[in-house]
Amino acid sequence: MRVCQAVRVDPITIPDRCNGPADSGNGGYTAGLVAVRLSVPAGRVAQVTLRVPPPLAVPLPVVTTGAGIEVYAGTRLVAEAAPVEPPEHPPVPPVSLADAVRAAAAYPGFVDHPFPTCYVCGPRRAPGDGLRIFPGPLPDGRTAAPWRVPDGCSVATVWAALDCPGGWAIIGPGRPYVLGRMVARVEAVPDGGAECVVTGAVAATEGRKAHVRTALYQPGPGGPRLLAVASSTWIAI
Repeated sequence: MRVCQAVRVDPITIPDRCNGPADSGNGGYTAGLVAVRLSVPAGRVAQVTLRVPPPLAVPLPVVTTGAGIEVYAGTRLVAEAAPVEPPEHPPVPPVSLADAVRAAAAYPGFVDHPFPTCYVCGPRRAPGDGLRIFPGPLPDGRTAAPWRVPDGCSVATVWAALDCPGGWAIIGPGRPYVLGRMVARVEAVPDGGAECVVTGAVAATEGRKAHVRTALYQPGPGGPRLLAVASSTWIAI
């Protein structure tokens, strides 16, 4: 057990509906909730590491530390966050909304999904309940999906949207993964009702780890506008 010599601040609570696996928080949404509590200096971005499955619907104490913040469930460290240098790699390239719609029609999760009620990509979530982002394969191995942004979209919602499209670049039948670490930069939160596109790609694999990248774009008459990017580490379970 880690002993914290730190200051407690208001706890965070992950709503029941924002699950990944049925009984724990969606990794991206949880990471986003944690990230918005972190004070990030100019020129840096938030890195969030999940240590155990985040409990749902219970207050999780947040403490500040010399390095950043930590989130607990009782004595268990659930997540920790710290400012880091932004990744230097370019964002995953955009695709058109039409190409994203075509890719989503072949979403593998329609046939075999390890967590079919996932808040972000679960096909069993009703319209207006989950985000219903269904990342399908592109010919070059990337994933893409359209996303109609819900009303009340927040920074945490954008982190959630950046989560699963990267995972589905590595998830396969009988090969589930969960989010372990995420670094994201959100330039703008889209308005409710906006039609956006999320793209994902595998950067590297290392044993049970997969390093993936995602980007969120909003199509427009002047070309796609980059709204947010993320780099994540997923762990095979």
